[in-house]
Amino acid sequence: MRSLRAVAVVIALCALATPPAHAQRPTGFKVFISIDMEGVGGVVTSEQLGPGGFEYGRFREFMTSEALAAIQGAREAGATEFVVADAHGNMQNLLIERFPRDVTIIRGSPRPLMMMEGIDSTFAAAMFIGYHSATTNTQGVRAHTISSATFAAVKLNDQPMAESGINATIAGYFGVPVVMISGDEQAVGELQRQTAAAGGAAGTAEGAVVKRPISFHAAAVMTPEASQALIRTKARAAIARLRDFKPVPARGPFTLDLTYKSYTPAEMMAYLPGTERVDSHTVRYRAPTIRDISRFIEFAISYRSDLTP
Repeated sequence: MRSLRAVAVVIALCALATPPAHAQRPTGFKVFISIDMEGVGGVVTSEQLGPGGFEYGRFREFMTSEALAAIQGAREAGATEFVVADAHGNMQNLLIERFPRDVTIIRGSPRPLMMMEGIDSTFAAAMFIGYHSATTNTQGVRAHTISSATFAAVKLNDQPMAESGINATIAGYFGVPVVMISGDEQAVGELQRQTAAAGGAAGTAEGAVVKRPISFHAAAVMTPEASQALIRTKARAAIARLRDFKPVPARGPFTLDLTYKSYTPAEMMAYLPGTERVDSHTVRYRAPTIRDISRFIEFAISYRSDLTP
């Protein structure tokens, strides 16, 4: 009888020491959200992507709503602080008045960390909303890397890169895993392969596929309401299994190859000390950290001799 009582006491103590599964979810932590626009549900052409497009105003609304959906899903799973980087075009697209007062928004440019400005080692997770595939991808909607008008290819350590790949590496520099992405199926697949390589199959980022590519300027799309519901669900699921994810390795040194669509930019960039012209359209830059690479890319796409003030 005493032995049975002793066993019962041990079982009871173990039950008290081990909280139920739902109580083991992490709570009270920060999430960084980088939001682009080409991967927002419904986007297929430039008519949705800039102030000159007849649908831009409407799609600013949808972009904002997708960011809010990600915040809501993450909050439901325990996240309490959010920084959102407006990461498309002029980086002034989000309707900031629609966000909760406890959300910080990064807007405007230039930025040393580009689409990841605002991230640091205090974040538990990063999410990419409205992302698109790499410029070397033959199937993605609006597929490009950094600048659709400028680059024919962007390689990091000889690997073709999407913006998601560069940005996941920046997050990895700070020890932050990327846990979720939304966009077309090509964009989602590119990041999922990278996160799986970093953390195994269990560490594959959650993916909200909001459209199926047909061509560069065409897709089978979900309604905005359906896209936002899916993003909310996937964001909640990602945070609920946060312990599964690993940061993408960001150990340097790094070699960056920028292949321009035009001849002259490569010629002029080669004038910079430390930059090597490796063919008629490509320049190479080597740096010890991904932060240095990010600063160089920002310079490459932003510098003009007539900048003012």
